[in-house]
Amino acid sequence: MESQPNNPLHGIKLEQIVTELEAHYGWEYMGTLINIRCFTDNPSVKSSLKFLRRTPWARTKVENMYLNMLKNKG
Repeated sequence: MESQPNNPLHGIKLEQIVTELEAHYGWEYMGTLINIRCFTDNPSVKSSLKFLRRTPWARTKVENMYLNMLKNKG
């Protein structure tokens, strides 16, 4: 497995990303930024993971939201 020193998402599980975003922003704000039902309609980490694992465009948006959160925290 090749090293990815410049990839801040390397080694971070999707569950961790969703959990940290929810703790930081809350479901309502996340659903405003990315209008997907798993954030706006009875949201949970489990339903979000199920959707994001099979929806590459949504996963990319969530990963970008996470990277922006990290950048703004630093």
